Amino acid sequence: MITLKTQKIDRNSPCWCGSGRKYKQCHMQFDEKLRLAASRGHEVPKRKMLKSAADVEGIRASAAINMAVLDEVASKIRIGMSTAEIDEIVHELTTKMGGIPAPLNYEGFPKSVCTSLNDEVCHGIPSDKIVLKDGDIINVDVSTIFKGYFSDSSRMFMLGNVPEETQRLVRVAKECVDVGVANTKPWTYLGDMGHAVHEHALKNGYSIVRQIGGHGCGFQFHEDPWVSYVSQPGTGMLLVPGLVFTIEPMVNMGKDEIYEDEVNHWTIYTADGKPSAQWEVEVLVTETGCEILCW
Repeated sequence: MITLKTQKIDRNSPCWCGSGRKYKQCHMQFDEKLRLAASRGHEVPKRKMLKSAADVEGIRASAAINMAVLDEVASKIRIGMSTAEIDEIVHELTTKMGGIPAPLNYEGFPKSVCTSLNDEVCHGIPSDKIVLKDGDIINVDVSTIFKGYFSDSSRMFMLGNVPEETQRLVRVAKECVDVGVANTKPWTYLGDMGHAVHEHALKNGYSIVRQIGGHGCGFQFHEDPWVSYVSQPGTGMLLVPGLVFTIEPMVNMGKDEIYEDEVNHWTIYTADGKPSAQWEVEVLVTETGCEILCW
């Protein structure tokens, strides 16, 4: 059984969330619902994971930079460009706007952005030796720190004459994110959302990577909860207003098996060499559903 340990607050005391309202008028009923879920053995978020209104505004400001950077990449990406040039665009604009590229030196990652082509599932390292070719697909994953707040999103780009079957993979990967957003609802479970995403991929003939998923984000680059897209309904963390995490299923044309680059120990590839596609958004659980903060 999972228990919820929280400091007891008098009903007429100021609420723990910092709203200035009395606890009984603010989060008392919310906490009671969490305790009930925990008593039934469900995983519930800790208070420190939840974002206040001020925190959300901080994430929005970070996300504004993140999305502007991806817009800039979208306007400049082309056949014949090296992935190192993409890294230069990301680093220059992020810092010009007052942000810090979150991937740079994160656990030793050497660049400011991840650029993953074709059968690279994620964590591709930009290089002047990797040049975009006609028919390539690439995921550009941008993450930003601004005034202590983190944002994270990625987009797919198709270069030139991409085969129709690969274009379809990219489209369905985006649909999987849309399904995830539509199934992110307060007082349901992460497993409900992940299951819906997985089902959409399967019915289209694709698989989803199991070992790597989404994550909480906002105060840190990667926070709890870990987000699976091959989960079962009624499992995983209880989704409650104030929880912020990423939806980023990695959809493979072939099987879901992957492997890590033996040289750089970062880049992840599909084991069968078939293409993989991924889009990523950062969402806030609200009282009525969810809001996309970064895309």
